[in-house]
Amino acid sequence: MYADGFSFLEEERETWRPFEALLDLSDAELEQPLEGAHGWTGRDLMAHLGVWIEWWLNIARELAVNPVSPAYDKLEELGRDWDNQGDVLNARYQAEWAALPMAEVRRRFSEMPGELRGYLTVVPETRWLKDAKHLKSLIGNTTEHYAEHEPDLRAVLAAARR
Repeated sequence: MYADGFSFLEEERETWRPFEALLDLSDAELEQPLEGAHGWTGRDLMAHLGVWIEWWLNIARELAVNPVSPAYDKLEELGRDWDNQGDVLNARYQAEWAALPMAEVRRRFSEMPGELRGYLTVVPETRWLKDAKHLKSLIGNTTEHYAEHEPDLRAVLAAARR
């Protein structure tokens, strides 16, 4: 699918870029619930995307120094029961991020995608780019996931008149 890691990293960066507009919204705009975005707020969208980026950031940290990742194994285990547990898990993560100060939400949302890209540059490509299961999970939790939530982003930005 990708000739090299740089190709993925470049695509991920470009796919993520529109979501950075959330950082330009005021705290009040980020807290406004919206009909067109699952009833989420901009903050909820930041949390939802951030959680799954954080999963892969932890996986990349492990793969940078080991050929296996316990975090990946746990994520894969969660995926096996996603139909029964997905909504519960997403609600738990949303509540965890809702308890964070807005400054911390903004920091994580601002820093974690770049940190993930940075770690992936030091992970041997055989451990992510050329590992079909890892690559599928990475894409599913980044570029494909971002695309799924583009309508939510548009709704949040439209409500803020951006």
